Amino acid sequence: MNIKRIGVLTSGGDAPGMNAAVRAVVRTALSCGIECIGIRRGWQGLINADFVRLDSASVGHILSRGGTILFTARSEDFMTEKGRERAVMTCKMLGLDGIVAIGGDGTFRGALELSRLGIPVVGIPATIDNDLGCSNYTIGFDSACNTAIECIDKLRDTMQSHERCSVVEVMGRNAGFLALYVGIAVGATAVLVPEHEEDFQKNVIEKIQASRLAGNTHFMIVVAEGAGSAVEIGKQIKETIGIEPRVTVLGHIQRGGSPNARDREIATRMGYYAVMAFAEGRGNTIIGTKEGDIVEIPIEEALAMKKHLQMERYKIMEAMQFGHTANRS
Repeated sequence: MNIKRIGVLTSGGDAPGMNAAVRAVVRTALSCGIECIGIRRGWQGLINADFVRLDSASVGHILSRGGTILFTARSEDFMTEKGRERAVMTCKMLGLDGIVAIGGDGTFRGALELSRLGIPVVGIPATIDNDLGCSNYTIGFDSACNTAIECIDKLRDTMQSHERCSVVEVMGRNAGFLALYVGIAVGATAVLVPEHEEDFQKNVIEKIQASRLAGNTHFMIVVAEGAGSAVEIGKQIKETIGIEPRVTVLGHIQRGGSPNARDREIATRMGYYAVMAFAEGRGNTIIGTKEGDIVEIPIEEALAMKKHLQMERYKIMEAMQFGHTANRS
């Protein structure tokens, strides 16, 4: 595989650290004598030939920026055969020998379809949900967790002042990785995740009641968006025990902000290895992590892999809640 020019795009939901990955792809490519073209607005941009030439200067000072300088979008057109054919035409027009696609599951499914049409693709996992089975870690997760923790810590201050219950909904799509990680970190009274079938009376109401009996006057319930509506859960709490919770849906604030050290470092490593895969004659793979090491997995195999919530963490969280209700700490 003789690689002279590659494209790079970001697709799907944005995540802190995407810019760091773009920067690493561009500068690694240049160091290998490979030109780099930025495709703006994801797969839709590839269909529309929305591109920009990238050099070392154009990716300067973006390491600390949140979001993505290439913009991102979801593309219904790319889901059609005609749309994908137009994308292939753009690749040929630009002389692209391959594409580095930065995103999540939907991005990689698009990458697989493009690879079947003869355009080599290497994927970099970037999603705050951390729900991709092919990688232990996805770019953006840690930064999103820290944003949620900072917000919840501030909410706790005002909840303590008014002796109230707070129900906070965090993102995560259909996965509870973000909610459970954050719930442990903030010492939540209860955490609701889609992977764990909840008995509302036992897992929420009784925990609040036990905490009240222990003398606590504020309660923090963290809800993964895939586990239900925080608003509805707040209503249930009020109807069951008469406490009127304050509901906060953190929403897209979790996607924003400067990426932290972990996301900058791992995004840089993934970007480097993505380009080296092309430079060494490999394509149609996903760059992931396993026990801290960078690994390459064929796209089809990567998409078939599943990631399960670590129930050990759920047990740890419950043990911390017991200590909280028993010792008021």
